Amino acid sequence: MNLESLEKEILSLIEGEKNLVANLANISSSIFYSYPGLNWCGFYLWDETDQELILGPFQGRAACLRIKAGKGVCGTSYLKKETIKVDDVHEFPGHIACDSASESELVVPMIKNGKVLGVLDLDAPVKARFTDQDAKDFTRIMERVVKQLY
Repeated sequence: MNLESLEKEILSLIEGEKNLVANLANISSSIFYSYPGLNWCGFYLWDETDQELILGPFQGRAACLRIKAGKGVCGTSYLKKETIKVDDVHEFPGHIACDSASESELVVPMIKNGKVLGVLDLDAPVKARFTDQDAKDFTRIMERVVKQLY
């Protein structure tokens, strides 16, 4: 499935449903089973009280529960408010190895009115799995998802 078709599927899945957890669960499942070559796909959501990202709905092996702003790829994406594509996670300073099988990563922030609400995290067991076009496409998809969910 190409990312344009995946985008349509995701937006259709969440149409009319207001429960954030249910929607993010379906989105992570849809991406995980439609976008080949992933070993993990899920969300980390910003918790205002604890001031850190907390694990949300996902597909894959058990993951890190909490990530501080600026730590690892997810925390860095959160802090910089930008999508980060990492071809080799072992070369990313401070990478958090939740799953030792992960070799590359793509993290997309979920931004509404300049505030990062969380991040979409995609991991792959091969180096350089994600292209620059993938980063652009997933950024666009998450922008549309945020508009529909929040």
